[in-house]
Amino acid sequence: MLPTQLRTFYAVAREGSFTAAARVLHVSQPTLTSQIKKLEASYGIELFRRHGRGVELTETGKQLLEIAHQIISNQDEAITFLKAVKNLEAGHLKIGAVGPYQAAEILAVFHQSYPGIKVSVNFGNSRDILKDVINYRADIGIVGLHTNDATLHSLPYSNPRPIVIVPRSHPWSDRDSICLSELTNQKMIRRELGSLTRDAFESALARENVAVKFVLEISSKDGIVAAVAQNVGIGVISEEEHIPNRHVHALQISDIGIKMQVLVICHTDRSEARLIKPFFEVAAKLAAR
Repeated sequence: MLPTQLRTFYAVAREGSFTAAARVLHVSQPTLTSQIKKLEASYGIELFRRHGRGVELTETGKQLLEIAHQIISNQDEAITFLKAVKNLEAGHLKIGAVGPYQAAEILAVFHQSYPGIKVSVNFGNSRDILKDVINYRADIGIVGLHTNDATLHSLPYSNPRPIVIVPRSHPWSDRDSICLSELTNQKMIRRELGSLTRDAFESALARENVAVKFVLEISSKDGIVAAVAQNVGIGVISEEEHIPNRHVHALQISDIGIKMQVLVICHTDRSEARLIKPFFEVAAKLAAR
């Protein structure tokens, strides 16, 4: 059965006559009548009993109408959904982000403009997010790892610095900043491999030939903060990630000399996609502030 035949049958059954159905479908009555005859002939069945100017469904026709109603309803629902996506009133974006700050900032503005679009955010490190975007497991990434991969389209978003956090009981808790050399032999907590904060901070240590004692490795900013609060050691996080906390104190590193680059990325061949493009537009406006 062709889709046009099903639509024709459904219209005749709903309208109760070929004339009325022809008006609804904007086709000539002979065309419509021919389609129904071909359908009946194809399966050797009778769907309608003709009487006067109208028609009456046979028992076979009544049963087919129930099936046709489900199919047509599903098709109409699919069309409504696709139109909503086209008008940015529906859809689903999957986003990977290195931290909640940048994601929440962009999403707050994006949601105001496109409240019908569902967004799922998964937090991880930059390397994992890059892989997810390249392999189409994520639509958009908010990362801190520069890459020259030609398969990725990127937008520079912000340039945060690494900062040090210490417990409130620490002698530095009344200071605003330290220099790198003061970290010599300090017990420190490091982020996992793939973390931009770790890469930037340890590059600065190597440049200044500063040796620290890494006592623990934790794969999340919240974990770093919790460990510092428990006096396990000193931590380093991105300044954008820092939320004032009564248990820890944040200090700038006066001679860090390194800024991290946060990027919004997507697969190059999807940069003009209907849901992805407006997200980049929102991010670009925020980045230009």
